[in-house]
Amino acid sequence: MFRGSYVAIVTPFKDGKIDEKAYASMIEMHAAAGTDGIVPAGTTGESPTLSPAENEQLVDLTVRLVKGRMKVIAGTGSNSTAEAVEYTMAAEKSGADAALVVNPYYNKPTQTGLYEHFKAVAASVKFPIIIYNIISRTAVNVATSTLVRLAKDCHNIIGVKEASGDLAQMTEVIGQCGPDFDVLSGDDALTLPLLAVGGGGVISVVANIIPKDVKDMISAFTSGNIRKAQEMNNRMFPLVKAMFIETNPIPVKAAMAMMGMIAPEIRLPMTPPEMENMEKIRKAMKDYGLKVK
Repeated sequence: MFRGSYVAIVTPFKDGKIDEKAYASMIEMHAAAGTDGIVPAGTTGESPTLSPAENEQLVDLTVRLVKGRMKVIAGTGSNSTAEAVEYTMAAEKSGADAALVVNPYYNKPTQTGLYEHFKAVAASVKFPIIIYNIISRTAVNVATSTLVRLAKDCHNIIGVKEASGDLAQMTEVIGQCGPDFDVLSGDDALTLPLLAVGGGGVISVVANIIPKDVKDMISAFTSGNIRKAQEMNNRMFPLVKAMFIETNPIPVKAAMAMMGMIAPEIRLPMTPPEMENMEKIRKAMKDYGLKVK
């Protein structure tokens, strides 16, 4: 159901508020590039600093702007199960196609706690749920056995965004959860390797600035043109590395500001890149052929 190139879209701010005009332009860029779906209010969208009202505003705005041209997977996770349920129900009501629910961070629950958390969220809605497994941000890993239980017991838990960094674990998930369970890369550097072991695509950060190239790489692979996919991946790799030179979404928002797409505004505790890293980001973009200010 959810395969291809999805963008973990940034949230543009202007004078402390969501910049709806810039956001609308970004949505049109992705529609033109063939992006398969938009993922608002995720980590890349600075979800920890969005108020509940802003989260709802952003998801509603995305659905309105997309107008059915792409899928909308709303970020609705929280370390509070009750809050995650509330966000997820609001996203379903808004007309989103699915919810992306991150591991409960900071609490550091057991596997039983993770199972019960995701099961409670899934039971609160009818639309699809995609689990977001990212150890580096949450301090917990959803074990393959837990994903298998959730996929079996919850009809609407249909996939996972895998950002564990462990290709062996991803391969296990693909093998044990079956062909109908969508496994999407949460790490741009591992998109091609994940496709090679049976993954379905990516929820990408770098697609914020090169959406067509990310889409074309996946299309090349799925159509059997492996050499082209490899060449595109190798060309993208230095740019991908630059997008993670500091904590995401600091570099990609700086890159988008250099391209004139958004204002250079990010919310504390995130700060603009260090000057040395800013120059590395600019160089990687120029080397790739992107026009920067």
